[in-house]
Amino acid sequence: MNQKHYAISHCNLIKEKPDEQLEYLVTQACGHLPGSQERQKLLTQIIRLTSKKLWRESTPYYEDALQKTWLYFCRNVCEGLTGQAYNPTYGSVITWLNAYLKHRLQDFDINQRREQATTVSFRHHQSTSGDISEVFDPINNLPATPPVPPILENLEIWVNTDSDGELRHTYIKGRPDVNCQVLILKRLPPEVSWRELSEEFGLPIPTLSSFYQRQCLPRLRSFAKLEGLL
Repeated sequence: MNQKHYAISHCNLIKEKPDEQLEYLVTQACGHLPGSQERQKLLTQIIRLTSKKLWRESTPYYEDALQKTWLYFCRNVCEGLTGQAYNPTYGSVITWLNAYLKHRLQDFDINQRREQATTVSFRHHQSTSGDISEVFDPINNLPATPPVPPILENLEIWVNTDSDGELRHTYIKGRPDVNCQVLILKRLPPEVSWRELSEEFGLPIPTLSSFYQRQCLPRLRSFAKLEGLL
């Protein structure tokens, strides 16, 4: 059986078996060179097929966790650049991604609790002698992550270009410097924490986070749909 006939018969088979379809696409994608157009097209197809099957919840940080999950997928589905490469013998692509997504949601929940407990990164407290000392927050010492893979580079180009000015002109009332363009770029991997952004702009974390959820994420989702990622 030649390759063309194999592909046709395989595609007919996997119409009724989504997991096999994903495994087939992963195999095909990993057969192309990293960064190649062929691999990127296949990875985009996999993302489109899996996006509606992943774990869902209504937490405010879900979209951030999902973004991390897609980044992890692009980096590790073939070569294992930042973690262990995907191994189909341990489960389906959906199972693999859901496990990672749920762990990131847990991380966000822990970090959010820490941010709520502390209003700034550096706290001053009055000692019994009257001296003031600084307490460092280890969260701010997290290492930077590797460069963004090509499949997400278009997102950064779109944000930076902002051809119609919509992102720049969507900002917190009275603060044109705190707009969607700035915040989206800040939250792209390696993202700046909400705590650091709060210090930088002098605004409460809930104000920044709420604006991002209400105004910036919907625009991000619209872009992702246009690109065929959702």
